[in-house]
Amino acid sequence: MGRILIEAMAKINLGLDVLGRREDGYHEVRMVMQTVDLCDDLLFDKTDRTGIVIEADRPEVPADERNLAYRAADLLMKKYGVQGGLKIKLKKRIPMAAGMAGGSADAAAAFVAVNELFELGLGLRELMDLAVRIGADVPYCIMGGTALAEGIGEKLTGLREIPECAFLIAKPELDVSTKYVYENLHADRLTSHPDIDGMTDAILAGELDGITQRMGNVLETVTAKAYPVIEELKNWMKAHGAENALMSGSGPTVFGVYRQIGEARKACGLLRETGLAVQVEAVEPAERNRISRL
Repeated sequence: MGRILIEAMAKINLGLDVLGRREDGYHEVRMVMQTVDLCDDLLFDKTDRTGIVIEADRPEVPADERNLAYRAADLLMKKYGVQGGLKIKLKKRIPMAAGMAGGSADAAAAFVAVNELFELGLGLRELMDLAVRIGADVPYCIMGGTALAEGIGEKLTGLREIPECAFLIAKPELDVSTKYVYENLHADRLTSHPDIDGMTDAILAGELDGITQRMGNVLETVTAKAYPVIEELKNWMKAHGAENALMSGSGPTVFGVYRQIGEARKACGLLRETGLAVQVEAVEPAERNRISRL
């Protein structure tokens, strides 16, 4: 087996709370994560030449150690003394610097691909334990589905599938640095926190209303304050059929929750005409990355 294609799924945060800053500088979080079927395509090929080569379809995608997929593959190959090399062809669909874990999703795909292509025999938990070295979202991107994330995001509890619904996703024409958002977040001054426990109970009970009523993201106190288009997008979605709308991660991507994919697609066409966002997609929940062995 010398070739694997992985569809690396994006994520959204149905709820995101920050409890405070830890002594190591990271923030303690509680989040409800959800995979959606907006994906990057990564084609992995074993090569005879030593090293990792990345070919991306967009010039702004780094092809060296700045790329998280490169770093993930490099970590695993060096740790287990892999002989030979790896070529990665990357087709980007997940918006970059957008709060949807695009880089982390690619890194997760690289962990899985290297493990399989070079027959390392690592289990899912072993891969996830290594993945946190690359980024806090990477273990979740390996796991996928609906999950409660705690710690810095690496402590994961799988939850049942959320009820049938769809998402309208809109990325405005701006990029946001996660580092900037967390550095400007005053966790000790937050006066409101999303009800993460109530949301997980609603998920377990299969109650979509209970989920949407509890949606919240404390990072909006930084990003939405700096970029008014985020609130504008949220309001537009709620005025066009969304049960609720929220910024994902550190932003600037906004998503709205719809009961049916048809409703989300209709709103998608209308939102594209407004010019409020440069990328607008109607998507559905997904369980995990799709893997094709070629």
